[in-house]
Amino acid sequence: MDSGAARTDDEAIASGRPRRALVIVNRKARNGGARIDAALAIFREAGIDVEEVAAPSAAKLGDAIRERAAACDIAVIGGGDGTLNCAAGAIIETGLPLGILPLGTANDLARTLGLPLEPVGAARVIVEGRLRTIDVGDVNGRHFFNVASVGFSAELAQELSADLKRRFGTLGYALASARLLGRMRPFTAFIEHDGEILKVKTVQIAVGNGRHYGGGLTVDADAEPDDGKLHVYSLELDHWWKLIALAPALKRGTVASWRGVRTFTTAAVTIRTRRTRSVNTDGELTSATPATFRVIPAGVRVFAPPPPLTA
Repeated sequence: MDSGAARTDDEAIASGRPRRALVIVNRKARNGGARIDAALAIFREAGIDVEEVAAPSAAKLGDAIRERAAACDIAVIGGGDGTLNCAAGAIIETGLPLGILPLGTANDLARTLGLPLEPVGAARVIVEGRLRTIDVGDVNGRHFFNVASVGFSAELAQELSADLKRRFGTLGYALASARLLGRMRPFTAFIEHDGEILKVKTVQIAVGNGRHYGGGLTVDADAEPDDGKLHVYSLELDHWWKLIALAPALKRGTVASWRGVRTFTTAAVTIRTRRTRSVNTDGELTSATPATFRVIPAGVRVFAPPPPLTA
């Protein structure tokens, strides 16, 4: 895959630091009760007025942000990648800077951004006031931060119950994957990008905006959430055991070197399948094929540590 130099946007809010924070917390997330009050205390000690709102249903989360946008400087979301996914559209529309308190099972966006994976450390990053502008993915009008995919991971999202995630955390992904592997079958897909149409037999097509997904798997080791690109791979494997052999490369983001794996970067791609297949965005089933994916450059400002320097 192509690699791009990361763009940095380290800036402070005009007043110097955030002063009014809308905090939407999913206390039912796997780590929802862990040190939330201590994290909110960090805000108050820094002189930030906090309005905490319990995370509503997915359908109403965006409305909660829009209704209060004029009365706050920042929106802080406490939850996992699924909660952040539900908030993405409203964050883009209102232009509010986004603060993240990682409370989910995977916390892949937080990993991509180099955030501390516990709420108190993440709250301190927000208080520091450094913003990074990142891209957002879009599939059929639905936004995503990390990855959208068709095939194995979408079926895994159906297999992975909330109870399994709550009880076993990231191990739940492995348990659900093991149950699903034996049923895995390649399917025909048509991939259109940059004036080319490819017919493939694949078990999964992943379209990444960030670097991590699925509990710490890596789309591409060179991917950055602000490189203006979608990083795409198609696993064109004919036997389920090959996916097991590929697992270490999926963890490291080095699948491009494997035979039977197609990779490329693009600004937009359309995937069509012979029968309708679900599309998984950041762990949630939100759309279906035919699906058009595109990147929205510089779509969101998010509180984050400075990205590591690249050579």
